[in-house]
Amino acid sequence: MTELRFTQVDAFADRPFTGNPAAVIPLDSWLADETMQAIAEENNLSETAFTVPASGDSDYELRWFTPTTEVALCGHATLASGHVLIEADEVRFRTRKAGVLTVRRDGDALTLDLPATLVKPASNDALLQALGTPDAELFLSCSGAEATAVVLLCDAAAVRACAPDMKALSGIDLMAIVTAPGDERYDVVSRVFVPAWGVDEDPVTGSAHAALAPFWSERLGRDSFTAFQASRRGGRVECRMEGERVVLGGTCVSVIEGVLRI
Repeated sequence: MTELRFTQVDAFADRPFTGNPAAVIPLDSWLADETMQAIAEENNLSETAFTVPASGDSDYELRWFTPTTEVALCGHATLASGHVLIEADEVRFRTRKAGVLTVRRDGDALTLDLPATLVKPASNDALLQALGTPDAELFLSCSGAEATAVVLLCDAAAVRACAPDMKALSGIDLMAIVTAPGDERYDVVSRVFVPAWGVDEDPVTGSAHAALAPFWSERLGRDSFTAFQASRRGGRVECRMEGERVVLGGTCVSVIEGVLRI
């Protein structure tokens, strides 16, 4: 039997049981893919992150698994991995498709830089019908690690009221983001649905904000803004554009620490 260190972290959270939970499992070397997938299924969180020590341009290699699949980019589980592994001012993670991602200390918070995901106007009636937003404006990714849809709604109330047909949406292989201008507390609100990847509604999604940051920076006319992902758990994300990179800021809380035996 092998014992693995296990930490469950609420990312983009200012207190336990908010933000987005992620499991972080540091390894000495990679397990078999099917073993890591089985662990992620057992955890039944939106993401389980695995790391192994690296050298050169990074401190660790990093991979992420949902309960059903490995994904190309996950922001909140990267922030959570930084929370667990950072020792000095920053920690760098080498990923398979998203390059090197850096988590840095920012006072009591952390920042994470990601490659920006750009979107352009598009049409997809099946997607809008599945989301229950047939009259919304739709934008689809023209860059980024995975297929992303940004659906622009009229206001924050419409985002909160969105009630997708998850069965229909599960047949559409992308991350669907519904978003609108915020209320008096936040500049932008959003919700994120990815049933095709094993997560009906993701609580707080860093990779979604890699698309929302350039999308809203252009519309707001400034490089930084505050965002709130209006899931049941909810989470605040500070967003800033730096050239072709997106910098996301937030806090993390460790809620479970223990040993996983396999």
